[in-house]
Amino acid sequence: MSTEAVPFRSGFASLVGRPNVGKSTLTNALVGTKIAITSPRPQTTRHAIRGIVHRPDAQLVLVDTPGLHRPRTLLGERLNDLVKNTWAEVDVVAVCLAATEPVGPGDRFLLSELAKVARTPKLAVVTKTDLVTPDQLVGYLTSVAVLGERMGISWADIVPVSAVNGFQVGLLADLLVARLPDGPPLYPDGDLTDEPEATLVAELIREAALEGVREELPHSLAVLVEEMGPREGRPADKPLLDIQAYLYVERPTQKGIVIGKGGARLKHVGTTARKQIEALLGTPVYLDLHVKVAKDWQRDPKQLRRLGF
Repeated sequence: MSTEAVPFRSGFASLVGRPNVGKSTLTNALVGTKIAITSPRPQTTRHAIRGIVHRPDAQLVLVDTPGLHRPRTLLGERLNDLVKNTWAEVDVVAVCLAATEPVGPGDRFLLSELAKVARTPKLAVVTKTDLVTPDQLVGYLTSVAVLGERMGISWADIVPVSAVNGFQVGLLADLLVARLPDGPPLYPDGDLTDEPEATLVAELIREAALEGVREELPHSLAVLVEEMGPREGRPADKPLLDIQAYLYVERPTQKGIVIGKGGARLKHVGTTARKQIEALLGTPVYLDLHVKVAKDWQRDPKQLRRLGF
């Protein structure tokens, strides 16, 4: 009977795909907690957010990336560059394709770019399987296989999953881990992300602000945490974290949308975000929100830098 130890694996897997195919929801499901914000609006993700999956045999670092798209702004170009730089540096790429959307030009554009990264193994991950019938899923899996052949990509695996009901999420983790190199853990045990707390807080505020807004607003909204720290003079058993954040939009009309009638909408955003931030950080929070207009910031290099892009 062999007593040889199973090697420990560690490395990076990038989740890529068109906007709104469920990459962030799948990242959260794999990590087991919410580290990436989600929204039904396309192009919600704007950073390469790392989620860390701890297992007895491995440490899998997931890199959730913005959706690759044909850019219309400088911000869009920078997000695409971020995606391409990320997948050039990881050990395995998981290409997310939503079973609810027919294979289209956006998928072909994505795979034509990904085919240039020839040596990195690629898995096709078919998401949102809970929203289609078994027959529809079979047809979609076939079209994904054909798409790979046409675009010169040899799929290491094609895996249908559902982040909502957990269908085959564990199997996907196993398949990704199998393609990682042997190596020690890259992050301390218990760490779920390496994102700075201020970035996570800004993202939770932006997620709350994106709920139920008109189509024009998502891409125009940015959030910056200006100040964040414990309130002085509080007793040790009753801490309070003060957070001051600014929501930036591109036009005065958008400012009115975010604030709402009599400030009602902004108040709702604050309440929603505060609950999420308190759950994330495990401490009571006082959240002070302000809305500012930064004209056409998506196209302005100076403003993009200031907002962290």
